[in-house]
Amino acid sequence: MATSKSDTLYGNTPPVKKKKSGALAYIRKNYILYLFLLPAIVLVFIFNYVPMYGVTIAFKDFSPIKGVWESEWVGFEHFRNFLESPNFQQIFMNTIKLSAFDLLLGFPVPIILALMLNQLRKARVKKNIQLIIYAPHFISVVVIAGMIFIFLSPAGPLNTILGLVFDQPISFMSEPGYFRTIFIASGIWQGAGFASIIYVAALSNVDPQLHDAATMDGATLLQRIRHIDLQALKPTMTVLFILAVGGIMAIGFEKAYLLQTSMNIPASEIIDTYVYKRGLQAADWSFGAAMGLFNSIISLVLLVIVNFIVKKVNGETLY
Repeated sequence: MATSKSDTLYGNTPPVKKKKSGALAYIRKNYILYLFLLPAIVLVFIFNYVPMYGVTIAFKDFSPIKGVWESEWVGFEHFRNFLESPNFQQIFMNTIKLSAFDLLLGFPVPIILALMLNQLRKARVKKNIQLIIYAPHFISVVVIAGMIFIFLSPAGPLNTILGLVFDQPISFMSEPGYFRTIFIASGIWQGAGFASIIYVAALSNVDPQLHDAATMDGATLLQRIRHIDLQALKPTMTVLFILAVGGIMAIGFEKAYLLQTSMNIPASEIIDTYVYKRGLQAADWSFGAAMGLFNSIISLVLLVIVNFIVKKVNGETLY
């Protein structure tokens, strides 16, 4: 139906048929994009969600001969045995202490490194420093553990230096009191440089004119870092902090197990190492699965709680 010029002038334009809106219409319009996404979704479903069925062995007395289906259902018996075990409190507190101190001491270090690197103006010097602090990340955990044992041995370099002051060498790897410091310090040395890459990338998006204007207004270096750089890092810091708290129970099995000795077990035995010993070495798969599931549930609860608190306080959120 044709529309006359007079109808348009006097507002008598006939109603235009509205287009369909909503998620379904969007998917129909961009179905090619979803087809490209489909293989990734299928792979994630097969390798991440289908294996979740194996978690049911935590509630069964699993037998490899009977299989998952035929194994006897025991409910929460394995969880109860773990919670009532005499070493539960020690293992749980070791895990919490290692994770909490690693988060509190290790989380700010990459931020500080990124702020320091951002102040360097000579590109060549900056690249060389970045190469030095990134390098430890690419060293194997096994090699790191070996280096720690050699460096801290009674005849190692550190005891050689301390021998000028003390009469007897210190057995660092045999004393439980030193384990937590060694574990956290070596983790910061190995991972802080590489972790600063994200913050360096975020700082690269800061407009240099903001710093020039603040300098002209008389702002000091610390004031510019506080009001410009840290504000630019705030969203990135929030997301990474929430993720770090969500993984607080996953302190890392490899290094904790490699640094373990018969003398420092009271401080080095964590949930992950206990799961390995009880679940794999002792072939108690159901008990190990129950401990692993317990660990994952604690991490999920912490993730949700911290995300909620940060959202209320800061306005930033992970999801």
